[in-house]
Amino acid sequence: MRSDVPKVLHPIAGRPVIAYVLDIVRSLKTFVVVGHGSQKVRAALGDGLTYVVQDRLLGTADALRRVAPLFRGFRGHVLVLCGDTPLLEKQTVRRLLAEHRRSRADATVLTAHIHDPRGYGRIVRDVSGHIIAIREQKDASPREAQITEINVGAYCFQAQKIFDVLKRVKWNARKKEFYLTDAIEVLWTRGGRVGTVLAEDASSAFGINTRADLARAERVIRTRILRKLMLAGVTIVDPATTYVETGVRIGQDTVIYPCTVVHRDVTIGTNCRIGPFARLRPGTRVGDHVEIGNFTEVSRSRVGKNTFMKHFSFLGDATLGADVNIGAGTVTANFDGRAKNRTTISDGALIGSDAVLVAPVTVGKKAVVGAGSVVTRGKNIPAGAVAFGVPARIIKK
Repeated sequence: MRSDVPKVLHPIAGRPVIAYVLDIVRSLKTFVVVGHGSQKVRAALGDGLTYVVQDRLLGTADALRRVAPLFRGFRGHVLVLCGDTPLLEKQTVRRLLAEHRRSRADATVLTAHIHDPRGYGRIVRDVSGHIIAIREQKDASPREAQITEINVGAYCFQAQKIFDVLKRVKWNARKKEFYLTDAIEVLWTRGGRVGTVLAEDASSAFGINTRADLARAERVIRTRILRKLMLAGVTIVDPATTYVETGVRIGQDTVIYPCTVVHRDVTIGTNCRIGPFARLRPGTRVGDHVEIGNFTEVSRSRVGKNTFMKHFSFLGDATLGADVNIGAGTVTANFDGRAKNRTTISDGALIGSDAVLVAPVTVGKKAVVGAGSVVTRGKNIPAGAVAFGVPARIIKK
């Protein structure tokens, strides 16, 4: 990744890569093996997880060995997932677990068929079709390299069986690490039962190793988000140029126009029109029948129903009532150099084009701020008043 940020903390659609993996196992007792950037990972993920430190990065088998002492006497099963596979979906893992329990296997491996298997471990089978090994790319023979069934990196093991087998996994001198994938061959040679489950969506196998991988995963997740919204009654005019992050709620019959960015923790009501070229940042709440038009940004603000702000405006840390009209070029100047301050624009107010509202300030119900005016800090505009000028003065009450 060529980054000071741990790979699993790079964001995809507003969340760290590893967050998508943790979503799958949220109901389970979860252990996170951390190495590079462990303090950053802990800070990002918070409490509720058990962290196990791999102080020397000796490979995936060694990572799983580190948790073995925590499983002494445990007779159940262990699900192992890679933290850099954000496209893996919960229903796929459920199928893996169900098959593992049904077959009573010692190990069950999630696999996928892909057109270009370069870089992935190959699933090696015997003449009867049973999996006997996972061969990593650099260790594969020319014949094995032609195999298109690959290891996704999700496994379910009988706990005591895998921890016993890990003691027998040998050091890979070429890669200078212990491969967890080598445990499959060791298990098979010792008479263990190994099964597989084929992922229906081959994208489940996709892991993050480069910035290009990150961008590709972002496209897939963004497509999933937009598809879900469209099936729920939201019109996305051009999905290819619309960016909606996770954790966004949008009401039925709302239309999102091209080149719009909606960050996480945003709620948009029903029958709204957003964009084109609009940006809604975290903490924004938009009521029903609202129009937020081109080159408009809204951040940490509440916008009441039937409110319009159609062109070239910025609202930050603002509360807008219902039936407000925001003229083109309006800005809430929310930062005073030390803190963000709030602007309140009450029901039915009209803010003329190119107005600047210096927070903290309140514009009363049905008040009018003339075009080009600067309403200075603390100079509230009473309900029904008309204000104009630089600085703005009340010219009519």
